Amino acid sequence: MSQLTDQCIEILQKTNDGDDLDPNHLKLVEMAVNGHLNERGEKALEELLEQVRSGYQKPWFHDIEHLTIDQEGFVYWRGKEVEHFNLPWGYSEEGKQSAEELAARCRHLECLGADANVKNAVWSWKEFADRECDEPDI
Repeated sequence: MSQLTDQCIEILQKTNDGDDLDPNHLKLVEMAVNGHLNERGEKALEELLEQVRSGYQKPWFHDIEHLTIDQEGFVYWRGKEVEHFNLPWGYSEEGKQSAEELAARCRHLECLGADANVKNAVWSWKEFADRECDEPDI
């Protein structure tokens, strides 16, 4: 077995068979296993392995704090499912705008003391949208 394959196996073993990886990181592992990495990709895989070894933290979706996405497009706020985006659309500019709106809704729900979940953030959003909350002074 090659060193890259060994690295991929370790990454997958330490991330619930890759289920805990960000979709882009899982794609990197897939490309490595299939022999499609250039030098930059190999370096990225080494960095991913180090992250996994030191306690992998899934990156924020579109760099929006507390928002993550899984391999199937389910979007989470603080680990709780709040939406589903079709992939790869979720990574588009339009997907980013939708993610920013979703995060704003989740922050608003938290401010109101309501659960940030699919029902409140999507299906029943109109019930919460116009409610005012007391933002703490920062």
